[in-house]
Amino acid sequence: DVEPLVRRFDDPGLGAFPDVRDVIEQLDHACRNIGFFYATGHGVSRELMDDVRSLSHEFFKLPDCEKMRIKMTPSSGYRGYQKLGENVSYGMHDCHEAIDYFREFGPEIQDLELAKTVMGPNQWPENPKRFRAVMEDYVDQLRALSKAIFRGVALALGGEADTFEASRAGDPFWILRVIGYP
Repeated sequence: DVEPLVRRFDDPGLGAFPDVRDVIEQLDHACRNIGFFYATGHGVSRELMDDVRSLSHEFFKLPDCEKMRIKMTPSSGYRGYQKLGENVSYGMHDCHEAIDYFREFGPEIQDLELAKTVMGPNQWPENPKRFRAVMEDYVDQLRALSKAIFRGVALALGGEADTFEASRAGDPFWILRVIGYP
């Protein structure tokens, strides 16, 4: 339950609160001994999560010709829609369709050869009408949550709460993959 960490996120004495220390210890244990964790108390509303799910289902029910308007291509920076079976993992075609969204890069990153393959704007469908607004809200909330969790991880590692901010990781690369299974 990361609620204490999220609630006290901006407090200069973040690591001194017993409830936050408990979260930091749990993060430390999960990261060192398990390799992942599920977060509760994150503050992302059930309504928003339900909206993301509902709009995703609505998009994947659209006719293929409409979904293909935002088809993923190399020229789209590998952002957009992948039809059923198009994604390949370990040499096998996956049984899902998906839309990939990434952090958008501006001209400041053009000098990095690696970044050129994922440059460009995200592709948003015209339908469902609220799709883009809801997904962008979701990404914004998850980015804020990740910042709070990274403050906990930084403290677990013995650093300052803002260790992973500013030039070190202040504007991280993010990916949102919306997946539909038949």
